Amino acid sequence: MRRSTVAALLSGLALAKADANATTSAVNACNQIAQAVSSASAVFWPGTIQYTEDVSHWATSSNAIATCSVEPGTAEDVGQILQILGSTNTTFAVKGGGHATNAGFSSTTGVQIAMSRFSDVVYNNASQTVDYGMGLIWDDVYAALEPYGVNVVGGRVTGVGVGGFSTGGGYSWLTNQYGLTVDNIVGFEIVLPNGQVTNVTEASDADLFFSVKGGYNNFGIVTRITAKAYPQGQVWGGILVVAGDQWDALNNATAKFQAEVTDPKAQVLPTYNLVIGLPAASVLMFYDGPEQPVGIFDDYLALPAIEKDISTRSFLSLVQSSPSNATASTRAVFNTISLTTLTTGLLEAVVNETQFWSEELALNSATFISYDVEPFLTTLFTHGSVQASAYPPTRAQGLLPLNIYYAWGLPEDDAIAQAAAVQSAAQLKAVAIAEGQDIADAPVYGNYAVAGTPVEQIFGDSLPRMRATKERVDPQNVMGLTGGWKV
Repeated sequence: MRRSTVAALLSGLALAKADANATTSAVNACNQIAQAVSSASAVFWPGTIQYTEDVSHWATSSNAIATCSVEPGTAEDVGQILQILGSTNTTFAVKGGGHATNAGFSSTTGVQIAMSRFSDVVYNNASQTVDYGMGLIWDDVYAALEPYGVNVVGGRVTGVGVGGFSTGGGYSWLTNQYGLTVDNIVGFEIVLPNGQVTNVTEASDADLFFSVKGGYNNFGIVTRITAKAYPQGQVWGGILVVAGDQWDALNNATAKFQAEVTDPKAQVLPTYNLVIGLPAASVLMFYDGPEQPVGIFDDYLALPAIEKDISTRSFLSLVQSSPSNATASTRAVFNTISLTTLTTGLLEAVVNETQFWSEELALNSATFISYDVEPFLTTLFTHGSVQASAYPPTRAQGLLPLNIYYAWGLPEDDAIAQAAAVQSAAQLKAVAIAEGQDIADAPVYGNYAVAGTPVEQIFGDSLPRMRATKERVDPQNVMGLTGGWKV
């Protein structure tokens, strides 16, 4: 007994010493960074307003108390920062829009890098491309491009950052027409782990270009993306909210939309929600044209609406009609499965899961239970070649992501909510497989996947090429000091 007590004490002392060493390392790194960076950048400490903004996330469960935050203003300063972090072996995180729902993916107790100063949006008419910085949210990008009558393939709802979205895949209102966000990237400015600033294209470094497109932060810190621009005029659409007694009709409308609609300009995003136990589904509708198309959305528009905001409007206005910020500043988890189709049977299972987990988690401070289904055209992956990007690792069949989202209030309920999201995904996957969907080994979307998902399930056959590239550009594993989907 005494031996075990002594062992426990020694173990505790060792952990305390390790924590103290880590804190000392981070303070040292913060001080070195403050001395090394140019006047375009700044370091902030706890207690300052800017520090608080730098470490804050859309989901409070993703927040961490960093030793300091740093806002780099140039790619060269990012290089200085990475060299210091590597030499001091200091943990760090990189935050763009702050929409990550996995704790530690863009937060840290070490050095928090906030990309907010990388906020330029530049349209190049000659090349029909757009350069955008990694500190932006999509709302900013769309607003900057609106006067030019062009757009890029980006986020569908308000408040989402461009960084993780763009480097993780990126499903858009324009995906049926042009593919994922990664399919439309033509170049990156990236700071490699050794501090070197480089511009990467398929021609300059095919393996690195491939790996960053879907591979997140494994290869350095992306500071700017160059993407294809497309003409963008007024669009038609917005949001429709319906009560729970209309969910059977909503299921029928969504299954029919998936089975019959082939117009690539048309999309919907139905979301089944229970808000403090009260059912209210939202349907975001989008048409890439100024007028309502004949017949396509009729079944949705026939549903009795609690709320309705549908009109001819700008692309930005449509994106901002989404209610995604309504649940900001709560604790949150996402999880996902990939589907090949949406049947009424599968949608009934989604409704059952929504109702079941609303009741099951009611005593665990749950406030919002949500499942969204995404009926893209199954040709969505054909806009890129088989070896175009790390994600998706296969383009053999079109896959439709389903997003599970739970929000709750108390930290002590984190593990329960996360386990529920894992269990619910497994249940829905089993239903889809029983229907005959070939998804047993289908890759899942990393921006929706819960922490702990094996990277093999995200990157699949892309992993060998990604790992070889990682070994080449980051032999000291500097990027292993930060969180995320590590290869």
